Amino acid sequence: MSVLQELGARLRAASDELPDGLVLVALEKLRSATELLNWVREESHQEIGVPQLGGATEHAERAAAALRLAEDAIEAYLAVLGLGGEPGARRGQEWREAMRPEEPRPPAAEPDAPPAEPEKLGPWWQERIAQLTGESAAKDQKRIEGTNSADLLRRVAAGVRSGDRARLGRELHGVTASTGLGLSAVTAPVLHRLAADLLGHEPRPEDVPRLRTAAEGRVRALLPGTSPSVLESLLDRICRVPPRGGQRPPGHPADNAVTASVLTGVLLARLGRDAEALDPNAPEPLRPHGDAGEARS
Repeated sequence: MSVLQELGARLRAASDELPDGLVLVALEKLRSATELLNWVREESHQEIGVPQLGGATEHAERAAAALRLAEDAIEAYLAVLGLGGEPGARRGQEWREAMRPEEPRPPAAEPDAPPAEPEKLGPWWQERIAQLTGESAAKDQKRIEGTNSADLLRRVAAGVRSGDRARLGRELHGVTASTGLGLSAVTAPVLHRLAADLLGHEPRPEDVPRLRTAAEGRVRALLPGTSPSVLESLLDRICRVPPRGGQRPPGHPADNAVTASVLTGVLLARLGRDAEALDPNAPEPLRPHGDAGEARS
């Protein structure tokens, strides 16, 4: 290996070690928390930490933008060296970090501390799932124990691929609100990657109509109770559309999480992939060239 090739290999290794996935997951968790608090504030007319979360979200957005600039600069430098770098090249591995389960935190060393209590957020999650899917929770509905948000996303994607709205409802009814709301964080990098594979390039603002055409019908069929503005906001975020003038009123905190998970399943189906493609240890899938993915019905 020449000195130039070794330099290129080290630069690529440094680029690969940048924590894109971790920053994106943190950013989406902050956005999800802000949406939840905005909704609660509308109900209670109190600030309850929204300004502080807004500042944290802004910092995370700047960090994500700085990481993208650093990666593009490395790719541009490699291109100048003739090592095949392509400025703005699609990387698309951040989704793997999002889909990996978080390491369990050790319990606090307090021997007299009471055991953790189960979640007590009331039935609002199940009530909203019934409104979004049109499927009420069964009387004998059992909670799916040991399921995290990444597991739930794979289960939802399988239900979307089968076109079974009742199955989709069962999967969403069977988890706690915290697990369901966690879908917002894990879906963001996954959706960006799937959209890039479907389009054949990094999603751009002008791609919103194409993605809407590819997904809108299936999303509406599986979530008849969701507002079209929720899907529109997700597509804008995927394609990095600059914020539009005027502030939309806060929606229900479950809407974004559930719609994003269904959209993930729809894009997977468009690409001819099943839910197992969301395994972070799965091999890299074959990507369609150009607009090949858009031809699928």
